Amino acid sequence: MTTVSQSPATQFITTLQERVRSAVASLYPDARAARRGMPREFLDKVLTADPLSVFIPARFGGRGQNVAESLTMLETCSYESLPLSLAMGINGALFLQPVSRHGEEAVQHEVFTRFIEDRALGGLMITEPDYGSDALQMRTRFEETSTGYRVRGTKHWGGLTGHADFWLLTARGQTSGGELERNISFFVWDKSLGGIEVEEYYESLGLYMIPYGRNRIDTNLPHARRFPPRTSGVRMLLDLLHRSRLQFPGMAMGFLKRLLDEAVAQVRARAVGGRSLLSYDQVQHRIAELQAAYTTCSAMCAYAAEAADIRNDCSSTALSANAIKSVVTDMMQAASQSVVQLFGAQGYRLDRFVGRAIVDSRPFQIFEGSNDILYHQISEAVLKSMTKAKQHLLYRYLRANELTQRAAEYCRSALEFSIPGSLSQRKMVSLGEALGRLISLEMVFTLGERGYRPELIENAKAALKHQITTRLSSYHHAEEPNAIEDYEDNSAWLRFAPSAP
Repeated sequence: MTTVSQSPATQFITTLQERVRSAVASLYPDARAARRGMPREFLDKVLTADPLSVFIPARFGGRGQNVAESLTMLETCSYESLPLSLAMGINGALFLQPVSRHGEEAVQHEVFTRFIEDRALGGLMITEPDYGSDALQMRTRFEETSTGYRVRGTKHWGGLTGHADFWLLTARGQTSGGELERNISFFVWDKSLGGIEVEEYYESLGLYMIPYGRNRIDTNLPHARRFPPRTSGVRMLLDLLHRSRLQFPGMAMGFLKRLLDEAVAQVRARAVGGRSLLSYDQVQHRIAELQAAYTTCSAMCAYAAEAADIRNDCSSTALSANAIKSVVTDMMQAASQSVVQLFGAQGYRLDRFVGRAIVDSRPFQIFEGSNDILYHQISEAVLKSMTKAKQHLLYRYLRANELTQRAAEYCRSALEFSIPGSLSQRKMVSLGEALGRLISLEMVFTLGERGYRPELIENAKAALKHQITTRLSSYHHAEEPNAIEDYEDNSAWLRFAPSAP
């Protein structure tokens, strides 16, 4: 008998689509739309389609870790539920793939068997209350014991808090003098080991299905549960994060397609002033922008299907990974805002996909690297490379870079300027926003060469060029307002109103 995890790809995705659609229909739309947590009956129905098998090697009963199939699985889930897709992404990119790349063979066998046979769940704990984006300063520590390692600390904002059967924990070694090492280590924890207590569940804004909270950790793990230090812990962390960021388009793809489908159906059916909503020019503009986001995300998926291959070391792919994550999540939020505008009051119903889209997509711009930080890092990487190449003209550098060469030519007039020796943070972010979209535009060029629908390609190219030009205009803007301390002094408007009492 052929199991779901062994079935042909098309059958696997069709079965998954049916199970997810049925599970979501049983949960929404009704009063439970505002209920937090992931009901077990809902999760069980989804997991009968073995969605996580795409992240498991074939020798352990999985589907072989084909990234294109993994992205398609995430897309299928996100068309119905973005939180569900994120839950699948957390399990895959933040737990199963790292275990596959870095875990001991015996640990892999134990973990993957549990996922296949018992439909277990896993997640990642990096973030700490006082060290969010500055993860390398984490205070969670470990010390070696006669039987393994003792890990102690506090973690929070781990997706699936209190629900995961396995956690990938990050900690820093403790020296004999009590100091913490600079390097970090990874440990695979499971419920049988105990020692992780949920201290608080957070009332998160959006993504109600996924439980988040604060966890106190004081646990003992066997020696085999630590990832072998074949390379530095920082490099392993970068490999994990970059691979995950490269796969964000999988979660975004179904979400953007659903928003586009909802928007098109709305404007075709809705009449305003005796005219179809679709006949209005501003509405046409919104639909075109949604289609451009859909096409750009498609190009990112095609790129990631190769770049995020499990055999690749993604630790050095910061430029493309950061560009993909930041740009596609900005597109998710912009698309959500635009579609809600098209729906008017109906867009603010919590029991509708469109109504939840804004708050569900907003955290994507923050977790796994705040977009402001990632845009700054994009600029920093490009400027460092330009300095090394002794090149000060942005267009010439980008024209010679494989990530931007055709896109740079397409946007040449906007890129022909030199970069000064130093830039303010806000200019670094503005420049990074433009560079991220330029890298995305290059992916659109590649997708077009492979035969993707030409009209959609041209639409996406024009939209991205406009976005690049707009952000470079912000970069060139000379006036930079600064924050004013004690702003309340002499700023109460009523004192200056002509008819003030």
